[in-house]
Amino acid sequence: MAARGAQRRTCPFQVGLNRTTRRQQAGAGQIENVAASSRELSVVVLAGTVSVEVDGAVYEGLGTRDSVFDDLPPAAIYVPSHKDVSISASSDAELALCTAPSDNQPRQVRVIEPASMKRSIRGKGSNTRYVRDILPHDDLTAAHLLVVEVMTPASHSSSYPPHKHDQETPPTETLLEETYYHRLNPPQGFAFQRVYTDDRSLDEACAVENHDVVMVPRGYHPVVAPHGYDSYYLNVMAGPNRLWVFKNDPAHEWMLQPT
Repeated sequence: MAARGAQRRTCPFQVGLNRTTRRQQAGAGQIENVAASSRELSVVVLAGTVSVEVDGAVYEGLGTRDSVFDDLPPAAIYVPSHKDVSISASSDAELALCTAPSDNQPRQVRVIEPASMKRSIRGKGSNTRYVRDILPHDDLTAAHLLVVEVMTPASHSSSYPPHKHDQETPPTETLLEETYYHRLNPPQGFAFQRVYTDDRSLDEACAVENHDVVMVPRGYHPVVAPHGYDSYYLNVMAGPNRLWVFKNDPAHEWMLQPT
């Protein structure tokens, strides 16, 4: 498998994040070992097929799609903290290893079947995107980890109107840090992502390429896919409470009003 941390990272606001996303590329027959730790883990099979062994129990044949751009949800497995994990690639595979701090509650290993994942369409017109919930906040499996993937057609916007979730003030907003793992189709393409706060103490615009990761510690974080290039991203979020409630940028919320 690729070296740890092999994915590119973009935009200069990476410090202090409580959850991580690591991409792994595996050739058939290769094995990746993940040592037990205090962090919970979700292995998302982005492409290819793998078997996962957790404390001696083997979960075989996870993953059926060839590309993240296939019209299929991924396979995934949730592993609680303090468990050794070994991942064996049955074919060439791409994985996302998503982790966050855990808690002291007893939790179980769970295979998350593609057929069980909720699929939805958000937005309309050139703001339409296609969502697959892997580990959403209403799934009580995990302590803090939330995982979702989004496919945005070329010439469309996503995570838009700009929204944020950086204040723990439920029921109006919750605090969740986030990463975006980006893929483009065709792979030589690029997309744009801006991360900014109301006071502009953070205001960065990134041109993201295939396999880039953008860290979002706070602020609004819209994405735009240019003409000719479909966008895919895997979102991993975590915060003090496992609830996703976002606040739209008031300057752009007008576009949600009925016409």
